[in-house]
Amino acid sequence: MSTKICIVGCGAIGSLFAAHLAKLADVEVHAYDVSKEHTKAINERGLRISGAADFTARLHATTDAREIPPCEFGIVATKSTHTRGAMQQTAHLFGENSAVCSVQNGVGNEEIIAEQVKYVIRGTTFPAGHVIEPGHVGFDINGDTWIGPYEPTKTPYARVEKLAELLNRAGMKVVPLQDARGAQWTKLIFNAATNPVGALTLLHHGAATRFAPTGALFNALIAEGEAVAKALGITLHGDPRALVQKGASAPGKHKASMLQDILAKRQTEVDFMNGAIANWGEKAGVPTPLNRAVWQLIKGLEHSWTDPA
Repeated sequence: MSTKICIVGCGAIGSLFAAHLAKLADVEVHAYDVSKEHTKAINERGLRISGAADFTARLHATTDAREIPPCEFGIVATKSTHTRGAMQQTAHLFGENSAVCSVQNGVGNEEIIAEQVKYVIRGTTFPAGHVIEPGHVGFDINGDTWIGPYEPTKTPYARVEKLAELLNRAGMKVVPLQDARGAQWTKLIFNAATNPVGALTLLHHGAATRFAPTGALFNALIAEGEAVAKALGITLHGDPRALVQKGASAPGKHKASMLQDILAKRQTEVDFMNGAIANWGEKAGVPTPLNRAVWQLIKGLEHSWTDPA
């Protein structure tokens, strides 16, 4: 019997997970997304991936969650700002033994998912991509994914291991962990440094890293995030500075997701990045003036689109 998996949010990252899983003969993939153009193209022509991998996968995509059968696993890949709405539409797909994994940016998504489902998996993923056109996603940067139980839901570790096994067979690089907080906070700190600086300066990742003033700001933002993680008793899963350098050496001119949002005048995920670090810092008694200032600047920029006066 096939394992049914629902990808909630089939944008760039969701499409990478969906397409890889759809290659497995023992997995049935269903994708839920709000884009009628994207889902229609996937159903008619398949989901094409190009770049770091090049293939086309067949799967069922829909804008109506009522068309999707009950699923054993869910993978949530929406923007953090859309988590609550997406889960309200899809929560009925996940039963008592189902587990839903977030592979989203920032922290705070698991709490929202746990409002709707019993078992939640904390996930952190480093592959990057962009939608080229409906039904076609560019695979910009390959990378690892770490997943582990979201502690408050007491998710059985066997559920984490099974999802990791499926994803690894599908060609994704996934590491199951008993405690995935360190991996999540490592990426959070990396994102909270690089995303808002790129968004505010309009510099792609490599250019912002190599330019001394913005490179120094990266390091200062990272230091604040590290201090908060330490105060919370979280051991980081690597060095965020190494991730900055790895991203800067990748081919092409990769624009951070927040820069892409700013250019499109969309709400950003800054509340789940710098806002989260500032809030956790306040709870832990750790000053985070730079993260709070960057959060305030991005929020001000968002506000300018609706109330420029």
